[in-house]
Amino acid sequence: MTCKEAERLVIPYINDELTDEELKEFLEHTQTCSDCMEELEIYFTIEAGIMQLDSETGNYNIKGALDAALEQSRQRLQFIQLIKIARYAVSTVCVMALVITVLLQCRIWLQLGLLG
Repeated sequence: MTCKEAERLVIPYINDELTDEELKEFLEHTQTCSDCMEELEIYFTIEAGIMQLDSETGNYNIKGALDAALEQSRQRLQFIQLIKIARYAVSTVCVMALVITVLLQCRIWLQLGLLG
């Protein structure tokens, strides 16, 4: 991902509008690019500040809020990866069970003389 693409995704990231793939690429890029991370911090500070002024929450730990949002995004991606791995494992077990069932059925048919 280029810096220009990452900059284009800053506001959608803040508004939680990125797809999982875009989120993954965006987080990877901002971890390695200090300019894009700074851009994210600036926009996040502005957005969070405006929202806090509107809601009058009194919580002004914007840096902590950004860190929490980034960590939550990373955890979301880890959870999605875990689900993909679990789905693959379950599919593999199902296919293996089907193959074993067919092989056992063929063995029964051989014993009964139904197969050649």
